Amino acid sequence: MTSVDVAIVGGCGHVGLPLGLAFASRGLHVSLYDLNAGAVALVNGGELPFDEPGAIEVLREVLPDGRIRATTSAAAIREADTVVIVIGTPIDEHLNPDLHAVQAAIEDVAASLSDGQLLVLRSTVYPGVTAMIERLVQQLGLEVDVAFCPERIAEGKAMTELFELPQIVATRSERARERATKLFRNLCDEVVYLEPEEAELAKLFTNTWRYIKFATANQLYMMANDFGLDYERIRHAVTYHYPRAADLPGAGFAAGPCLFKDTMQLAAFNNNNFNLGQASVSVNEGLPLYLVARLEQRFDLSAMTVGVLGMSFKAESDDARSSLSYKLKRILRFKAARVLTTDPYVKGDADLLPLDDVLAQADLLVVGTPHACYRSIETAVPVVDVWNLLERGVRV
Repeated sequence: MTSVDVAIVGGCGHVGLPLGLAFASRGLHVSLYDLNAGAVALVNGGELPFDEPGAIEVLREVLPDGRIRATTSAAAIREADTVVIVIGTPIDEHLNPDLHAVQAAIEDVAASLSDGQLLVLRSTVYPGVTAMIERLVQQLGLEVDVAFCPERIAEGKAMTELFELPQIVATRSERARERATKLFRNLCDEVVYLEPEEAELAKLFTNTWRYIKFATANQLYMMANDFGLDYERIRHAVTYHYPRAADLPGAGFAAGPCLFKDTMQLAAFNNNNFNLGQASVSVNEGLPLYLVARLEQRFDLSAMTVGVLGMSFKAESDDARSSLSYKLKRILRFKAARVLTTDPYVKGDADLLPLDDVLAQADLLVVGTPHACYRSIETAVPVVDVWNLLERGVRV
């Protein structure tokens, strides 16, 4: 008899912690296994290692009665009926998938796995990784059921979308399918069944489709801007009461830890034959360069102090992973006399200054992240706002 319903490997991170809290809120007993001792201490003390709306209330509800606990001891895995692995497939410095990461995570905890457990892969994995893990556990002599059940939540909406979005469940055996279905029906009513390889592609398709849409918007923005026209006015006309264009996004930095990475994984999967995805990378990753080049045509940056407003990868978030605001900062450092940065959410960046200091010292401002608090800023200097957050920024 197991004493824990679910153990989550990588349980104090952006994917694992909201999932663990969601299960605990439905009455399951959850162990969060994580090597980050600081994050483990925070969670056990009733605090979050990162911002996630709605999560802190759940944590403080489920922590006192022992429904959730965080630990750096892999022994907690042995006590669980289900083990969820939230280690995904990263890309290396050559933009190729690093297939060793998930395998290494399984090997690291293999001694703590037990026969009869359900092993769930949760994060994005390269197509074929589920099969690789199935072979690995077999080679290790383990009799466990394996399922790939990808997360599809948007950061900042985890505590609602975990309960609202259908869950994809992919297995090869009926028993694993029934067990994974029972597990996720604690959170949501709808389950969609796929083969593991189909589910792996479905997850990559999801993020790549979003990335391509953002690239389309950014390319159209540049096109309109180059002709002195207002992309947002055009977009409003295109989308106004016209459902076939309702999903045309605004322009802005398309970044974060998933979209670029997963587009590159999909390209690698198709033998680097993914022109649309690679063009999207060029557009999205090139937007900071485009903005600086346009600024140079209008301003003498070498004599100016430029302030970047917002350094996280998305609005109202403290997550700066893969944020293009930092790429913008690096480019501006070559061009401008000084570069100042500010963000009300990001922690651990010693270069960040209070907003008032940046407003007082900057000759030019660029909105890097469209945090709502920037809508009300008062300044006499030009503000470059590709996001159209202020609706009064200068066009470049």
